[in-house]
Amino acid sequence: MLEFSLALFSVFVAGLLGAGHCLGMCGGIVGALSLAGGDQRWLRLALYNVGRIASYSLLGAVAGGLGFAFEQIVGPWLRVVAGVLLVLMGLYLADWWRALVWLERAGATWWRYLAPLGNRLLPLNHHWQALPLGMVWGFLPCGLVYTALAFAASQGSAPAGAAIMAAFGMGTLPALLVSGALATQMKQWLARRALRQFMGVLLIGFGVWTMWFALQHAGHGAHPERGANPPADAAHHHHH
Repeated sequence: MLEFSLALFSVFVAGLLGAGHCLGMCGGIVGALSLAGGDQRWLRLALYNVGRIASYSLLGAVAGGLGFAFEQIVGPWLRVVAGVLLVLMGLYLADWWRALVWLERAGATWWRYLAPLGNRLLPLNHHWQALPLGMVWGFLPCGLVYTALAFAASQGSAPAGAAIMAAFGMGTLPALLVSGALATQMKQWLARRALRQFMGVLLIGFGVWTMWFALQHAGHGAHPERGANPPADAAHHHHH
């Protein structure tokens, strides 16, 4: 349970600190939603974000389900993948290595087909349109979202995958809800090098711990009492 709580915290932090990046991609839409005055503006923003987080959670559930199927084949190695992804997230947030950017390029191809769906909902004639708009925008190609999704898959269950992506979505909320002068302040705070590096190191540390934990578990799998044949077989193939 501690590991899962830490996993939720990690993706929340990734969402929070990666939100500056989100603002670059979703900022225009959020601006368009904010044009409506008063209560309607907040209603639109709320519906848009509910839609966006619903899409994330749905994607997380699918990824977690696929991860569960995959886990039957690779066993504890899925956790090693989870650890690697956390390290990548940490490096990305600390601005030390932005390996996640190539994932965005991969996603950009199919986003071309989805973007017109979102554009059809603009301009918003009714505030309820903000909900489906948010759901479409949840599929926007973003390296951080894809990494969070892969991490959700590595949890090996649909509910855990959905929870991971919901936590990630909640992390992105503050930056997408505030606007104006407050948004500028928040962006400056989120861009602080010391904060990003501290959180990056935390995520890298948790990633290394996750990998170590998984490898220990993988090691125990080879013990005779668990049935030596499959691991021995695997070792045999490994040497080829």
